[in-house]
Amino acid sequence: MAPQTSADGVTEQSFTLGEIPGVLFTPQDATGPRPLILMGHGGGQHKKAPGVLAGAHRFAAEGGFAVAAIDAPHHGDRPKDERFLRFAGDMRARMAAGEDPAELVSAMHDLLAGQAVADWQAVLTALQGLDHVGAGPVGYWGVSMGCGLGLPLLAAEPRIGAAVLGLLGVHGLAATAARVTVPVQFLLQWDDTRVPRDRALALFDALGSADKTLHANPGDHGETPAFETGHALQFFTRHLGMRSDASREDTGNSLL
Repeated sequence: MAPQTSADGVTEQSFTLGEIPGVLFTPQDATGPRPLILMGHGGGQHKKAPGVLAGAHRFAAEGGFAVAAIDAPHHGDRPKDERFLRFAGDMRARMAAGEDPAELVSAMHDLLAGQAVADWQAVLTALQGLDHVGAGPVGYWGVSMGCGLGLPLLAAEPRIGAAVLGLLGVHGLAATAARVTVPVQFLLQWDDTRVPRDRALALFDALGSADKTLHANPGDHGETPAFETGHALQFFTRHLGMRSDASREDTGNSLL
């Protein structure tokens, strides 16, 4: 598919790897290798959800990074099977009734995690074969479900060297979080009605990373301040080492 360039100077190129639909964001006319950031969307969202698009465009335009997002299993353009639809329906019903959905959320993440990890590893390998991405440093950004699926990925994938996570509790994830040792910036909404504060703090505490920072802000689950994207950009620039002189010359490379 032909690339489309937005007004802010970021090229978006859609791709399909096997049955995995995704999109690669790069600075306009980028050439030469650059660090790559993988972005995991939240539950019920997709690869071009508003929060993903905002972060991806800023990481590419201001930081010079390559950024990739894919549809998680049973999300976006991917088929949804009966088991997943049943889980999703149960979760919505319990949340509408004011019940604690933590156990169902954990079960859903368990259902998706194995396939999600394999998908990301395959996409990472394919993207690192591109001249304008290369086999350089890799980061991961994912909150809420993006955190729930990102933690198993970080525990399993040594190519990822830094992560922005958060908006999730510790239920079912303590052992996996302990295996995550890369630098982490963790987001927490102090008044989150979906994720009790003590459970989010417990997940932060469970992370095995020696280098981890907690960013707590007032507000509910979906009210993370926009300035946190800037903090994430600074974090990835510090840990992934993006060159300030990254080339932006024209390239004829194709994607996947």
